[in-house]
Amino acid sequence: MLETLKEIILDFQEEKLNTGVKRHLEYEYIEGKAFVCVGVRRCGKSTLLYQIIAALKSKGVKRENILYLNLFDDRLNEIRHGNLSLALEAYYSLYPEKKGTEKLFCFFDEIQETENWEPFVDRILRTENCCVFLSGSSSKMLSKEIAAQMRGRSLTWELFPFSFKEFLDFRKIDYKLLTSKNRLLIKRVFDEYFIKGGFPEVRNVNDKIRIMILQEYYKTILHRDIINRFDALHPRAVIQAGYRLIGSISSLYSINRITDYLKSLGYKVSKNFVSACINWFEDAYFLFSVPIFSPSVSKQNANAKKIYSIDHSMTASVAPKIMADKGHHLENMIFLHLRRHSDEIYYYRTAKRHEVDFVWIDKDYNKNLVQVSLSIQDPKTRSREITTLFCAMKELGLATGKIITLDEEKILKESDKTVEIIPAWKYLLG
Repeated sequence: MLETLKEIILDFQEEKLNTGVKRHLEYEYIEGKAFVCVGVRRCGKSTLLYQIIAALKSKGVKRENILYLNLFDDRLNEIRHGNLSLALEAYYSLYPEKKGTEKLFCFFDEIQETENWEPFVDRILRTENCCVFLSGSSSKMLSKEIAAQMRGRSLTWELFPFSFKEFLDFRKIDYKLLTSKNRLLIKRVFDEYFIKGGFPEVRNVNDKIRIMILQEYYKTILHRDIINRFDALHPRAVIQAGYRLIGSISSLYSINRITDYLKSLGYKVSKNFVSACINWFEDAYFLFSVPIFSPSVSKQNANAKKIYSIDHSMTASVAPKIMADKGHHLENMIFLHLRRHSDEIYYYRTAKRHEVDFVWIDKDYNKNLVQVSLSIQDPKTRSREITTLFCAMKELGLATGKIITLDEEKILKESDKTVEIIPAWKYLLG
């Protein structure tokens, strides 16, 4: 095993890294704490680690001082069974003179594949002259249990598939200066982003291949990141639950309804099982639940939640075509934009039981109201959306609110309150 590890370490040091498009993740490394990047598989975590490595090299760090292992590598089976110490043993057998004298930069990609990695990382941060960078496809790496085991020695950053601005960077479109030409280019790229979504691998493939790739992602997430990882008792029921939820994107769901649906298919499952399934989906960054806005946790739990997916194009590739809805996909896109900025996102129900899609809490603890509608040109739709938003603003004591549409733009005022109607492409640049 040691010889294999040496070979892997040396091969990587000679490898020319594909650093791709610079991500907009605003991270920083703090000395003495492990840098942890989490997100759905195939969203670009490995490439982000490559970007960090390239930045280190540009600052003068020698390639020999970098240890990188991808724990998905089939040659690392012994390592995955809780023997990460072999990695350092192999490295220092190559460079014994560096131990204790030069800083080592350790990169462990997809660390969740390894058993008992937390005490190992905790130990080397305490005893070795090193910096540690980790990536993983599990939100459990954010959990209190992990934080306790790491004894406060980690900081976690979430990475999502490409945002619209990152997609524009890939297409080399300047979105900072909104000239008439740039506006046209941005809108054209938005139309492309609306179809292709944010997964890096599907940016330059035709529609048939894109759909096939995203369907494979979906299957892999369900089987490897959920069914296998959690040793699900009813794997077919898990698949059906995922299929049902991804076909209900941007809509309300309840545990009872999903349970009844699975029972109608002949699965003998409980509400606890369905609740566990949804927790698994969220753990894999595959689906997200949004509760009703309320200071009462019991009220949040008693009401139906809304469901969103990690990528609107994946949803369109997997969900039954009869359920395809561009308005729901636009709402999902806006949700992900908000989720990149906040994990406090709710839907709002007015006293008259009309719904606003999002009330989200920003970094300054301010409440923000956002309504999403593909178009409000129809007078009935326009009246309903605007009236509901003004009503919610009044109930929450807010002076402003936003309606995101596909391509409409206007400012509406009523007394001391303002509603801004914004095209989605422009909102996603904010």
